[in-house]
Amino acid sequence: MTGFVSIDRSEVTATVTLANPERMNALDTTMWRELEKAFVELSADDRLRCVVLRGAGDKAFAAGADVGEFATMRSNREQALAYARVTHAALQAVANCVHPVVARIHGACVGGGLEIASMCDMRICGESSRFGIPIKRLGLVVSYHELKSLIALVGSAAALEILLEGRVFGAAEALAKGLVNRVVPDAEVEPEVGAAVSRIVEGAPLVARWHKRFVRRLADPVPVTDDEMDECYTCFDTEDFRIGYRAFLDKRKAAFTGR
Repeated sequence: MTGFVSIDRSEVTATVTLANPERMNALDTTMWRELEKAFVELSADDRLRCVVLRGAGDKAFAAGADVGEFATMRSNREQALAYARVTHAALQAVANCVHPVVARIHGACVGGGLEIASMCDMRICGESSRFGIPIKRLGLVVSYHELKSLIALVGSAAALEILLEGRVFGAAEALAKGLVNRVVPDAEVEPEVGAAVSRIVEGAPLVARWHKRFVRRLADPVPVTDDEMDECYTCFDTEDFRIGYRAFLDKRKAAFTGR
């Protein structure tokens, strides 16, 4: 395989592209590692306010892991555990990115590709996009790490339906299940994602990061501590609060600094 993961930056945004179009952007081990590296790097960049994750071309977001590697990389339990450490690290890097992450989905978003998309904060797709995890055909299971994010999106009943039937289904059903936030005509995916990103970056970046972290924290069954509760009011000590407050009173657009 000759796939790779690229990063394109534009002021306060970045686009990460999964590029292996001849294989529907399936990820080999190198690409999984590059995906982790990309998101660790972007998460550490305080200048950013939003990240877009997409597949190269318009035929696929990603078709998941490269099955061609199974014979040498995942042929037994020991190898699979080592491989899983690579894929789990990549998935967690996407999920733990401090900036909002928007998945721009064209075409197929299946298997590990859907697992990657489920780690993003928002998913916008075209009408012809297709979804599913037909892993039963390989005699494999989805691990706890990936299953948790799927259940968080669609619930236990729908997650089991997706895994037990192994169907590949369309965008309308994905929207009904809660897998995606928005479905638009294929030609409008790029401008729709652009509009969503523009709305995100207009807001106070620290607030976006807090909201992302708070939502994920509430998914943890461990009770929120008093200190964590108090953190919700730290925003009142930020420069962005003062900027936003004054702009609201003056009826003008706020120019947030991220401080």
